[in-house]
Amino acid sequence: MSQRTTTLERLRQPVAGYGLPARAVVAIVTALLGNLAIVNLAISADLAPDLMALSYPPVVLLTVVGVLGATVVYRLLESRVDAPTRTFTRLAWAVLVLSFLPDIGILLADDTATAAGVGALAFMHLTTAVACIAFVPSGE
Repeated sequence: MSQRTTTLERLRQPVAGYGLPARAVVAIVTALLGNLAIVNLAISADLAPDLMALSYPPVVLLTVVGVLGATVVYRLLESRVDAPTRTFTRLAWAVLVLSFLPDIGILLADDTATAAGVGALAFMHLTTAVACIAFVPSGE
């Protein structure tokens, strides 16, 4: 019986043989490209012109910090669990869901926030999570 390859496995395959630092760089670059494109579109569409979180400096900083944090978590899982990739993937999806809570808080508490602007922030969380899930684990 043949085993089907998932999309994540196909994405991960070209970088799976690299060390964790190199995979982290690939995840950072991928997440930054996606998030900067989203910010650019959000700014161009004037989704939330005064929302500070929807500007380049915080997006770049928080994207890099998020991917580096995910990389540290994966390194810790490698030495502590039998299936670090599976555990990391499940944990990353859970963290993604939790990451939407501050976005909701921004929408409720910040007068400059709009639903579309907060939607862009949430979409950037998804972009970063997918980059981390695809490229940080070695797949083993």
